Amino acid sequence: MPAVRRNREGGHMRAPRLVSVVQRRLLVNYRTEPEATARLLPAPLRPQVVNGWAVSGICLIRLSGVRLPAVPAPFGLRSENAAHRIAVEWDTPDGVTRGVYIPRRDTGSRLNSWVGGRLFPGRHHLSRFDVRESASELRIAFADPVDAVRVGVHVRTAATLSGSHLFHDVDQASGFFRRGATGFSTTPDPSHLDGMELLTQGWQVTPVDLASVRSTFFDDPARFPPGSAIPDCGLLMRNVPATWNPLPPMAVRPTGGPVTCSR
Repeated sequence: MPAVRRNREGGHMRAPRLVSVVQRRLLVNYRTEPEATARLLPAPLRPQVVNGWAVSGICLIRLSGVRLPAVPAPFGLRSENAAHRIAVEWDTPDGVTRGVYIPRRDTGSRLNSWVGGRLFPGRHHLSRFDVRESASELRIAFADPVDAVRVGVHVRTAATLSGSHLFHDVDQASGFFRRGATGFSTTPDPSHLDGMELLTQGWQVTPVDLASVRSTFFDDPARFPPGSAIPDCGLLMRNVPATWNPLPPMAVRPTGGPVTCSR
């Protein structure tokens, strides 16, 4: 069932299900200190902890053919997008559920910026993207000229996942992120999060080496004291058909309450 959305006048509307092709999805993963990470989360969310660390990061995704299912593929839209994200879990009547919390989304598309949080779940900040890509190397940078948020990553394709403190190999990392297909994004209303489920066909990721990573979100010492947010590993996915399924909003309590972490 489509998610029920509240419009700016307080009424309700139905957010549509969309289909697309994920031309490129780069996950730049950080290991972050659990207590510092938990302070960023609204209740009832808590960080997932792997090998003593919370799992956070940036998703840098290029979409093409974004459209309603009934619309022919040639009429679909293309855009560069990014999301800062934290792997989380929370308790439900059916047990513990896992997903990702998204404190910020960015897009290079004016249309995405306008419809995000209005007609479609998740507010999207309009940013300027610079992408330079080859078969073995990828450089992505983006910046929001309004609030000075900046990200820059440089990765190279690799044969194996190495140097990670979170995951032993690419199969373990792939399984972890595949289970986190449900994301909840911040909204102007701190009492609820917008929900989205990503359904993919032919899930497959390959490892990349992180040549350099910078993010004003993770580099901010007020948010993450020195040593509490460390780039850990990268994963790359290309040319995967995907469906974006809106979910009902999640009721939350703002950050700043008691800190709890699941181990």
